[in-house]
Amino acid sequence: MIDRRLFLHMNWGLLALTLALFGVGILNLYAASVIRLEDGFSFAPYYQRQLVWGGAGTAVLLMCLVVDYRHLQTLALPVYLGALALLLGVVLFGVVIMGARRWIPLGFFNLQPSEIAKLAVLLMGAKFLAWNGDLLGWKRLIQVIGIGLAPAILIIRQPDLGTGLTILVLIGGMILYHGLRPKVFKICLVIIPCLLPLAWFGLHDYQKLRIATFLNPALDSKGAGYHIIQSQIAIGSGSIWGKGFLEGTQHQLRFLPEKHTDFAIAVFGEEWGFMGCVVLLTLFCLFMLRIIDTVRDAKDRFGSTLVAGIFFYFFWQMLVNIGMVAGLLPVVGIPLPFISYGGSAALVNFALVGLVLNVSMRRFIFKN
Repeated sequence: MIDRRLFLHMNWGLLALTLALFGVGILNLYAASVIRLEDGFSFAPYYQRQLVWGGAGTAVLLMCLVVDYRHLQTLALPVYLGALALLLGVVLFGVVIMGARRWIPLGFFNLQPSEIAKLAVLLMGAKFLAWNGDLLGWKRLIQVIGIGLAPAILIIRQPDLGTGLTILVLIGGMILYHGLRPKVFKICLVIIPCLLPLAWFGLHDYQKLRIATFLNPALDSKGAGYHIIQSQIAIGSGSIWGKGFLEGTQHQLRFLPEKHTDFAIAVFGEEWGFMGCVVLLTLFCLFMLRIIDTVRDAKDRFGSTLVAGIFFYFFWQMLVNIGMVAGLLPVVGIPLPFISYGGSAALVNFALVGLVLNVSMRRFIFKN
């Protein structure tokens, strides 16, 4: 049983902001589910399914509070190896949906192992970096990069560039938080920008086309550039105050693609306008600040590194999703936490918040 006194020190603000963001997401999915017909409206069941996943995610969050997070260090390696096994299972048994093999069919739902891989890399990376507090030299740097690189390669091959990059950014953020030796850091500042252009040759043709259309959407306005053009039209048509709840025509008439997943915030922008987006971004900023508070207050290296990795995970997801919907970044297929539809993603997001709450509520047990 969990000590009731621990709840006195829990980050209640973070929990409230999580539930508020999820509530906004359900409201937005309800709006995104509307399809305008000649004789009225039809509703897709996205918001209903997401409510179920939200209930399951809340249960996962509560489970993450029960066990002292320090014991997770012993589970880090088994979870990591299990995630790699599931990613290999995608290659052997995965189902192809919209040209990508990312899911393992389990009958009542499709499991997306790449979401589990995020949690596995967080735990394994935090365990490795907490083992020694010294600044990273070349040997340990290569080892910790390997922790993220192995699952990232398997995920990018699915293909799922967005999630693969998320894992690399996640492990990179944990490395920066831990710290590098000055000489190693200076050399990395020179080498990494030089290596980035080489990544172009490893991209699929459709990914190269997405980058080209990001720079000029009109280059393929009915193909790769269609997503960006329609999302910009939807957000722009919302103007300052928006068209009103359930009044968005761009998504109801099915001009806006992927309106319940990657482009969910375009639906929000059309109905609630610029001011509504400002309120939503404010909620996200407060959410991120609460996570930073936990990083600062954590009393052990494993806890602070783990929460720092979670911060970079949420920050990257928000930055890329909002950036690509606004046309500021290429389309890479990264959902917006708590707003976009997705069962596996909802479970992982609630689990990560649970881990942050776990660290925050146990921050005083290390004091004499």
